[in-house]
Amino acid sequence: MPERKIRVLVAKPGLDGHDRGAKVIARALRDAGMEVIYTGLRQTPEMIASAALQEDVDAVGISILSGAHRTLCPRIVELLRENGMDDVLILVGGIVPNEDIDGLKSNGISEVFLPGTSTEDIVRYINANVRSN
Repeated sequence: MPERKIRVLVAKPGLDGHDRGAKVIARALRDAGMEVIYTGLRQTPEMIASAALQEDVDAVGISILSGAHRTLCPRIVELLRENGMDDVLILVGGIVPNEDIDGLKSNGISEVFLPGTSTEDIVRYINANVRSN
């Protein structure tokens, strides 16, 4: 039986309406052989957690440019954990000040990818960390 593809939910929480980066990442993950579910714009943390649970994903990629990462990301982590999704990789990409990265990671974010990160690096990170779960 073939190994199951890595399933990644790509989500845009909050009021940020810019999704080009999320779409580029979604395409790169798909091209790397992953199954990608894109939630679309303006998702609430509850909607993201519900979709992750329904889709039985291995990773959640949160694309955030709005500056609300310190509020929205911990809430997404909390909801995923409440639903027993303790082994799901939670990634953040977008505009995150360097001084906020450690705080996000201490609140359950696996990794933060800043602008300019290559899609190959993101693919490599997901492959290395989902496969080791």
